[in-house]
Amino acid sequence: MAPKRPANTIPIERLKRKALESLQPLLTLALDEDIGPGDLTTDVLIATEAVASGDLLAKADGLVAGLLFVAPILSRVDGRLRFEPALEDGAAIARGTSCGHITGPVRPLLTVERTLLNFLQVLSGVATITRRYVDAVAGTDAQILDTRKTTPGWRYLEKYAVRMGGGVNHRTGLYDGVLIKDNHLAVRAPNHIGETIAGLVREARSQISSPIPIQVEVERVDYLREVLASEPDVVLLDNMTVPVIREAVRMRDSLFGDAGPALEASGGMTLGNVREVAATGVDRISVGALTHSAPVLDISLEVHRD
Repeated sequence: MAPKRPANTIPIERLKRKALESLQPLLTLALDEDIGPGDLTTDVLIATEAVASGDLLAKADGLVAGLLFVAPILSRVDGRLRFEPALEDGAAIARGTSCGHITGPVRPLLTVERTLLNFLQVLSGVATITRRYVDAVAGTDAQILDTRKTTPGWRYLEKYAVRMGGGVNHRTGLYDGVLIKDNHLAVRAPNHIGETIAGLVREARSQISSPIPIQVEVERVDYLREVLASEPDVVLLDNMTVPVIREAVRMRDSLFGDAGPALEASGGMTLGNVREVAATGVDRISVGALTHSAPVLDISLEVHRD
């Protein structure tokens, strides 16, 4: 059985590489939809030889994420644009503060502005809301995890932003973790879910040779004892109330002490209730809102003619 608090599913350096790789096709689409055959306004009004500098200014307090991607975005439009970050990804930023400085030709700088800001604002928003959840459970043993509820194509980017906010990555996709959910159970064991779960866990273990974590979703506490007895790595407590989660933690601890499966609370998590959930003693809390409902962090590009 894995430790009660499984580590991130993807090392940070590999996550960075995958995020940079996934950026490229997204950037192709983003530039094509915004620039198309050309930037009419800039091409008409700005001389080709003009140069400028610009600062990426936060217009609200938060965390910055996505600076890793600024230089690749700029270079796709014009290799002469240069970026000097003032902060590192994951750093706190105050309203009015610069997170980086750009220099180079004016035309490509103005042309790439919106695409660049779109990426930076979205990822900084994900990092910012993640940090708020992490801060909300500070002092407890609970980790804040993301989910697969990501923007299609943006998964590695958004999971990178979650890490910059201090969160933990859940499985990246269907390929790097077994999660036996209600629909699997409904098909395989429609009448005897609790009694059959041990067999499903054993079946999964027998067919997977690598140390991939096996998780089981539970929606009713009366199935929990049978599920715990099957010794999955993680039991996902889906949409349970705080008293029920607390009872699940007591049951797990009474059966296994410190060596039992990790317990993960999921469903309906908000900044208003996450602290109470964490105080139950649950090990992990997965929050879809980190990626599917994060408000963007307002960032602007303030350009100055050199």
